[in-house]
Amino acid sequence: PQEYLKRVQIEAARCPDVVVAKIDPRKLKKKQTVNISISGCQPAPEGYSPTLKWQQQQVANFSAVRQSLNKHRNHWQSQHLDSNVIMPKSEDEEGWKLFCLGERIYSEIDALSDSENIGIDYMKVGFPPLLSIVSRMNQATVTSVLEYLISWFGEKKFTPELGRWLYALLACLEKPLLPEAHSLIRQLARRCSVVRVLEENKNEEQISALNLIICLVSRYFDQRDLADEPS
Repeated sequence: PQEYLKRVQIEAARCPDVVVAKIDPRKLKKKQTVNISISGCQPAPEGYSPTLKWQQQQVANFSAVRQSLNKHRNHWQSQHLDSNVIMPKSEDEEGWKLFCLGERIYSEIDALSDSENIGIDYMKVGFPPLLSIVSRMNQATVTSVLEYLISWFGEKKFTPELGRWLYALLACLEKPLLPEAHSLIRQLARRCSVVRVLEENKNEEQISALNLIICLVSRYFDQRDLADEPS
């Protein structure tokens, strides 16, 4: 270590005190604008704001899920996938949207055609986030799929299929968060807050699911400025 520090000091002594970068002004845009969103979440609709006790319980449950997932990850990775489960490549955005949400939601079909076949066609309804599936996803894939689904959610409605995958991906997200993941989950929480305000029928189950995601982002992943204030 002493020899390394000595070399660093010698190299630093050889560096000039002032360095001027050569920049071609013609390559710079005349107007450069950077938009930074610092807004928090929209408050919950009146009567639907979660209590602090409820939020604390959800964080505790989520923490237990993450611990169990990490503990048994190797076991689930070793489980054979069914022959119909073909996981898309990490960079295949459309493939992952179809895989997670299914043809019905992806293609915005109101109802599936009746079928006499016994069993579930997961290509139509989407694959659930089974432990044998999410345990095979590395952090790069987890972040990519999270980005794909949040992008989808930015223009589409919230569905149970989407909610299950968002919860599972958050459970797989490692701390400390990388900058990209940090930005993504904040974007997710804001979108959830907007959707629950716009919820016309005030579906309690759906608002509860949106509250849950906001709670996990703000209180488990320490984005406290986005947290719901207890009613």
